[in-house]
Amino acid sequence: MTRLTPYLTVHDAAGAIDWYAAAFGAREVGERYVEDGVVGFAELRIGDDALYLSDEAHEYGAYAPRTLGHSTAALALTVDDVDRTYATALQAGATADRPPTDQGDERRGWLVDPFGHRWALASPVR
Repeated sequence: MTRLTPYLTVHDAAGAIDWYAAAFGAREVGERYVEDGVVGFAELRIGDDALYLSDEAHEYGAYAPRTLGHSTAALALTVDDVDRTYATALQAGATADRPPTDQGDERRGWLVDPFGHRWALASPVR
């Protein structure tokens, strides 16, 4: 586990797990905790970094961006090729926010995943 691990709430955890795998190469590790068909916990790895997620659970204060109408945070992900990853994510169903551009020593682009979470994708300018 890293010192800081994002724990996302989504409206369709099973679908999100599949989407993060297709768009960002995430892999699920460990066993999902599911109760009454609701995913309470799943752990993904993108590279060496952990990402936790769950379905909504209003009784625990866990609301998805779809319910709130917006995301309350953004995630920054460093990738080998921001243009390729950005295109892959769009093809998988993400919404473009800002296309990749060179910004100093990084190339960075912003998108929103199908679950309402904002992502800043970046790679070093070579």
